[in-house]
Amino acid sequence: MSLIIRVIANALALWAAVFLIDGIHVDAQDTTGQIVVYLVVGAIFGVVNAVIKPIVKTVGCLFYALTLGLIGLVVNALLFLLTEWIAGLFDIPFRIDTFWDAFLGAIVVAVVSFLISIVLPDKRDD
Repeated sequence: MSLIIRVIANALALWAAVFLIDGIHVDAQDTTGQIVVYLVVGAIFGVVNAVIKPIVKTVGCLFYALTLGLIGLVVNALLFLLTEWIAGLFDIPFRIDTFWDAFLGAIVVAVVSFLISIVLPDKRDD
């Protein structure tokens, strides 16, 4: 159940990024198609973050320390672009125009995901 909630949270964060950033597009024709695209891209983004981000953080820990974590913004943008590339492999109508759009979109997704995680109940019930 928590996996489904995380995918929905990612989908909402992606919707916010598409709504706020002009260079991020979902080209589905109808509302149902858009919802499906957001859910699928949210799932892809979740898998990319769960699998690749820890590896990048481990390998690049020196860069995180030297830049006081600011390299994390670039890493998030690159992971967002990787999500777009993977979506393109499956002909999912999600695209990002430039690196800077991905950079801003990754910031929006991170902030919205954080705000949603505050509202969602914690996994542990103490």
